[in-house]
Amino acid sequence: MNDCHHPAHATAIVAPSRRSFESFDGTRLSFLHWPSDSARARAVLLLHRGHEHAERLSHVAEVLSADGFSVYAPNMRGHGASDGAPGGGARLDHLVRDLDCLVRHLSDRDGVDPRNLALVGQSVGAVVGATWVHDYAPPVRAQVLAAPAFQIRLYVPFAETGIRLATRLFPDLRIKSYVTGQMLTQDETRAAQYDTDPRIARDITGALLTDLRDTARRIVADAAMIAVPTQLLIAGDDRVVDRAPMRSFFGALGAGLKEQKTYKGLRHDLFGERYNARVLADLRSFLGKAFAAPVRRDDLLSADEAGPSRTEADGLARPPERGSLVDLRWRAARAGVWIGSTLSKGMEIGRSAGFDSGAALDYVYRDRPTGFGPLGRMIDRIYLDAPGWKGIRQRRIHLEGLISEAVQRLHAAGRAPTVLDIAAGRGRYVLDLPPETLERVASIHLRDFCGRNVAAGRALIDERGLSRKATFEESDAFDAAALAACDPRPSLVIVSGLYELFASNALVRRSLGGVAQAVRPGGYLIYTNQPWHPQLEFIARALTSHRDGAPWVMRRRSQAEMDELVAEAGFTKLEQRIDRWGIFTVSLAQRQG
Repeated sequence: MNDCHHPAHATAIVAPSRRSFESFDGTRLSFLHWPSDSARARAVLLLHRGHEHAERLSHVAEVLSADGFSVYAPNMRGHGASDGAPGGGARLDHLVRDLDCLVRHLSDRDGVDPRNLALVGQSVGAVVGATWVHDYAPPVRAQVLAAPAFQIRLYVPFAETGIRLATRLFPDLRIKSYVTGQMLTQDETRAAQYDTDPRIARDITGALLTDLRDTARRIVADAAMIAVPTQLLIAGDDRVVDRAPMRSFFGALGAGLKEQKTYKGLRHDLFGERYNARVLADLRSFLGKAFAAPVRRDDLLSADEAGPSRTEADGLARPPERGSLVDLRWRAARAGVWIGSTLSKGMEIGRSAGFDSGAALDYVYRDRPTGFGPLGRMIDRIYLDAPGWKGIRQRRIHLEGLISEAVQRLHAAGRAPTVLDIAAGRGRYVLDLPPETLERVASIHLRDFCGRNVAAGRALIDERGLSRKATFEESDAFDAAALAACDPRPSLVIVSGLYELFASNALVRRSLGGVAQAVRPGGYLIYTNQPWHPQLEFIARALTSHRDGAPWVMRRRSQAEMDELVAEAGFTKLEQRIDRWGIFTVSLAQRQG
């Protein structure tokens, strides 16, 4: 039994079972499960701090189990009984994807409905949980973030810069934690347990530390996009993480039900503090309110008309005051792009055809720097390594993976996979699928609105010897009637990089309506989204679109908004992939009856 103090409860404590599941890459991860004998199907996921393991949260699980919750406490990879490199050896995006895999496992195995699931995370676990809520948009009932590690205190001057540089030179760099038990809690017994427990991981990789820093900044900056009911618990005497980013996060949070509690004198391990009774009481009270309230989801179908992303896009569409310092800065940036385009082949294609054109993306996919002389090739390499283009190439990898998975699902169900890509660009990511995937596909039908893309795509089909299996035609992806009349009817539809270019949800709903009519029940849809981009302003002020050379202004859609549009069309989301920068997502959904 844990030595921390918590309110007595009458219900008998049930010992947890020890279970495991296989994550996305085959790593076996362990978790503890406290079952509930309550008739109410309510569940809680408990996410431990960095360095720690699930058993250190047993006392919290016992309290919540007594309240009628079925409680699950996973061990992050490399922690506790989970496989993986010891300690913080994983990248943060792997930890987030592990969490998504666990929830899908619990849904399949235990019938856990995310709509009746709450997330309770502590420190690093809170960042993992908040990132999952933001990036994957699960319809969870609530999230509780206890002392989230949005900004770990690095007491050495210029430590972050030094860690980033050292990690580039030594990718496997490991940093020993300065944290001791007394820095975490005033409970002497628990502090001593932390200092002597051999299962506590004493170090963390520089890569994970910088991942935490970068991802936390992104989530804090984009908190307005999070509508899940949220409780934020802040330690008043926290010696491990800074409190300022937590308050910024809470102030911007888009949740209708949100609650912030600060505990004067308590240290970082809020749930393990000597005087934690009030913390646990506040946790129980908030979960009670969140589960007692009717499930409410904001109508995101009209987010293109009002909301944070609309406000952001409108601001980007307004040019700065003529002659102002801001205006002069962006004029200089545009001049730099023009000069670069005289030397870099990629920038020249972007300037002439549009940086969002199929020709520009095809060049980015090839990822071979070309330009006028060594200087031109160097500029082109810098251009190709821009965050968005790196994300685009990772998006292609995720696309190929989910296309192969959908083909496998159809093949296993005895259905001949018939593929339709409604805006294929030049079709490279479909035509370059692995041979074993292409062999299982009965037919491929590529479409695009641009005649030049269609001609280039047909040349690729001939080059790869796929003319008997693949066709390419000019068509409008927003023509619902043309989509619905597709013959043969597709069992897999791909929409990649299209909806992100258009702010209007009416257009997207029209297109998805046509797709839904084309796909038989049980068929699949693969769709992409761009919930975040670190260079939105540069793109809007300095780059041009393929549409009449106008400024390339994008309205981001939260993942929740994109998923709602897909659900309205009659599809159920099954899986999702996202790059480690949080820029592009690729999702697989199935057509319902």
